Amino acid sequence: MSETRNTAQNPPAYPFNEAVGIEVDPIYAKLRRDEPVVRVGCPFGEDSWLVTNHADMKTILGDPRFSRALAALHDESRLTPLPIHTSILGMDSPDHTRLRRLLSRVFTMRRVELMRPGVERVANELLDGLVARGAPGDLMEEFAVPMAGAVICDLLGVPFEDRDDFRQWLDAFSATTVMTAEETQDGTDALHAYIAKLTRERRADPREDLISGMVKASDEEERLSEKEMVELISVLLIAGHETVSSQLIDSLYVLLTHPDQLAALVRRPELVPQAVEELLRYVPLISHVTFARYATEDVELSGTLVRAGESVLPAIPSANRDEAVFENADRFDIGREHNPHLAFGYGIHRCLGAPLARLQLQVALRVLLERFPGMRCAVPFEELEWKDGMQVRSLLKLPVAW
Repeated sequence: MSETRNTAQNPPAYPFNEAVGIEVDPIYAKLRRDEPVVRVGCPFGEDSWLVTNHADMKTILGDPRFSRALAALHDESRLTPLPIHTSILGMDSPDHTRLRRLLSRVFTMRRVELMRPGVERVANELLDGLVARGAPGDLMEEFAVPMAGAVICDLLGVPFEDRDDFRQWLDAFSATTVMTAEETQDGTDALHAYIAKLTRERRADPREDLISGMVKASDEEERLSEKEMVELISVLLIAGHETVSSQLIDSLYVLLTHPDQLAALVRRPELVPQAVEELLRYVPLISHVTFARYATEDVELSGTLVRAGESVLPAIPSANRDEAVFENADRFDIGREHNPHLAFGYGIHRCLGAPLARLQLQVALRVLLERFPGMRCAVPFEELEWKDGMQVRSLLKLPVAW
C-alpha cells in the first residue's frame, strides 16, 4: 500500500474561499488533477483529509470501512460551531438500518408518485396567487419556500402555519459563520422542543401522518427511542423544507441564466426529468463539504494512505464536476444522458427523500414553464442576493416577470 501523505505541520485552511452564488471553487479542479486527497484544517475540530474526486467519494460514502458513528468520539472536523450528530445522520449499521427501514415504507417510489396530484395542486395554487398579485413576483418566498414547506408539513403532520417559528430554528443546523455556538444550540433546542410537543399531541390524538406513525412504532414496536424520533423528524423537516426550496430556487436561477437551455425546455417539456438530474448535478447546493467520515482501518484513496482513526471530508460539489466522469463537466446541459451525480449522496446514507425531492422539482419546473413560458428575471442578475454563512446555498429572493 502506498505511503504517499501530506505531512505539513500546518495544513491549508479550509474552505479555501467563501462560496459565491453557485460558483464551484476552481481550486477543486486543480486538486482533482494533482492532489485529489489533501490534508486540510477546518474552522472547527481536528484536521482532516479533503476528498475531491468522484471515485474516492463513492468509496468514503459507500464503504463500511468509513464510519459516521465514530465522529461522536472525536472533535469532528467541520464548518459549523457545533457538531451535528443528529439521529440517522450520525449512525452506522445496524442502528442506521433500523431507522432507515422504518422510513423506507414512506418514501417508496410508488407512494411518492401518489403524491403527484397534490403537489401539482399546491404548485398551481401558489402560481394563481402570484398572478393575482401581479408581476414582478418573488419565486423564493411566494413559490419555492411555501411549496416545499406545504409538502413536507403535510407528510409529517407539522402545522404549516407554524413555519415562521420553525424556519428560524432550521437555520441552526446549517449555519457556519452567521450564528455563534450558543445561538446554534438555542435554535436546535427550540426545534427539538417543538417537535417533542407535536409527538405528545399525536400520541394523544393520532392522525394519518408520518409523526403519528413514528409515535406508534416507538410505543408499540419499540423501534426507536423518543430522542431518536425527535431528532429524526427534525432532520426530515430540515431536508424537506430548506434543502428542497434551496435546490428549487437555485435551479430556477440556473435556467434563467442559461436562456438557451430554458428555451429548449419550454419547447420540449418531456426533458424535465432529465433537466432535473442535470440541475441536481450542476447546482453545488452544499457550499463546501458534507459530514466527516472516520476510517475504521487503513484505506488507500488515490495513492494516499488514510490511517485508521483519521477523518475524510467529502466535497460533493467537486465530485459532481469531475471531468473523469462527466463530459464537459462545467457545462450545464439538460440533454446530458450519462449523469451519475452524487447530489443525494451514496451508500447507506443516500437521501431517503430523493424520490420526493425529484417529484417536487419536476412538478415545479413543468408547471412554471407551462404557465410562464416567457418567464424572466425582473432585475439584473448581479443585483440578486445570496444567503451568507450557511452550508446550503440559496438566493434570498428571485423576482421574476412573465
